[in-house]
Amino acid sequence: MKLLKIFSMIALLIGVLNADPIDLSGSKDGYDVTLKSKKSLVVGDNYFYVTLAKDGKPVTDAKVKAKFFMPEMPGMPYMEYVGKAKLVDGKYKMLINLTMSGTWQYHLMFKTADGKVHKLRSSVNL
Repeated sequence: MKLLKIFSMIALLIGVLNADPIDLSGSKDGYDVTLKSKKSLVVGDNYFYVTLAKDGKPVTDAKVKAKFFMPEMPGMPYMEYVGKAKLVDGKYKMLINLTMSGTWQYHLMFKTADGKVHKLRSSVNL
């Protein structure tokens, strides 16, 4: 029994230490978009950083927000967290609280100066 506990702790530590920060990129309507985290994702508060560029030039006048959600499953309710980003040092920074491990889907939305709303969809694993 003691040996099982030791192996369980080692496996848990290896999993935590091998987790990588998020670094996703894509494009939408001519905009290059990146979503990053400086640290590995954890249950609880996580900071995400979004960068936007058009034609290779940074976009710093957009309004950015994201909705992270986990669909309802048997024995578990729907979960959602919406974060609004603030421009900090040329990147949009937002706080997202992920309340449990699993696959979280997200919609990343940004409204540009011309009034258009652009939306990207993907997921992250915690």
